Formats: sequence, structure tokens, C-alpha cells
Amino acid sequence: MTDDTEPPESKLTRSKQRWAREGKFLTGKITRPEEQRLPPGQHLTKDWPVLDLGLLPNVTRERWRLDVYGAVEQTIYWDWAQFIAQPQTQFVSDIHCVTTWSRYDNQWEGLATRDLLAACQPREDARFVVLHSYDGYTTNLSLEDFAAEDALLAHSWSGKPLEQEHGGPVRLVVPHLYFWKSAKWLQRIEFLTADAPGFWEVRGYHNRGDPWAEQRYSGD
Repeated sequence: MTDDTEPPESKLTRSKQRWAREGKFLTGKITRPEEQRLPPGQHLTKDWPVLDLGLLPNVTRERWRLDVYGAVEQTIYWDWAQFIAQPQTQFVSDIHCVTTWSRYDNQWEGLATRDLLAACQPREDARFVVLHSYDGYTTNLSLEDFAAEDALLAHSWSGKPLEQEHGGPVRLVVPHLYFWKSAKWLQRIEFLTADAPGFWEVRGYHNRGDPWAEQRYSGD
């Protein structure tokens, strides 16, 4: 005899059903042919250049914490052990930096942003996300961009722990946007009902940063 009992409906399941109806977290991203893989104005590199604000926060895994708060149903305060206990995902994606370099086939491991969303349950009026870093850096994304199918909170690159200079212990990776949107040394994730431009966005950079549209600066 089979058990056909369905689990009780919750606010999360109702939200997920609404997201599916609205296509709320679909980015329209498709696999790009090889000849379209490199965005306009970019050149390939095999290196991984280091760009930051001149500060290199020394945050060990033992000291690292992640706070998720704002327009969410479930506020999160994770230490390293709690973060690693979440579902782990691996993605291979390209990097496109606004300074015109791109690097193909980066192997990431971490917590998919969609799994984070399932844990914190954004409120119905949540529309934007602001990433706060340990060096004081901030950057903003729409909820749709944050929830891209290959976006994640990465702790490993090429099978090894993410190096400090590249944003370890944990950084955001949102491959379909210029890499300044993928905040290093991630400390806090704030969900908002209204947009709040971050460090570079208030200094003349584009609010979204789509490499294929060359959205480098505010006038682009």
C-alpha cells in the first residue's frame, strides 16, 4: 500500500508555486554558442587577476559568519559549520571582469543562491539584494539576478578552498554579470523592497552590469 499523503502546505511552498507561475527566478539564460561566449570588449586570460579596494580582510573559517536578513521570513545567522551543512553544489562558469578580461571554465563549489532563498524565504515584497563584505564593500543586485540558476556562494575554486585574495572564505559568484557584482569576503546578505546601489554603483558604474550589453558605466 502506498502512502499518498501530501506534506502540509506552507508559506514556502506557496511562495515557490507563485515564483513558478510568475517565472520570477528565470533569467532567460541560454547556452551560448562558442563564437558568442566572449562578451564584446573582452579578452581572454588564463590568469586570475586580483582586484579589490586595497584591503585584504583576514577572516578565517573559524571567525567567519554569514548574516541573512531584511525582507525575509527566516533570518539566518550561520557560522562555518552551519553553512557547510547546507546543500552543496558545483558549477563551472566563466568570469567577465569590467576591466575587460574574461576567464573561461572556473570550477566552483558552494551553496547555490536558490538553496539560500529556500532557507531564508524572501517576503513577497522583496525585490533586491545587497551584499556586504568584510572589507566594507557593497554591491546590489535584483532578486532575479541573485537567483540565477548558476549563481552560488562559493567556498572552493578548482577543487581547493577559495584563496583569501580571491574572496575566501566565501564569495558570491553570479556568472552572467560583470564580476564586481560577485562580492568577495561575503559577510551579510540584505534583502530589500527598494533598490540601494552599492560601492561602485554610486561611483558611476552601471546598476546591473550585463557583459553582453556592455553595461560598464551608468550611461551605457
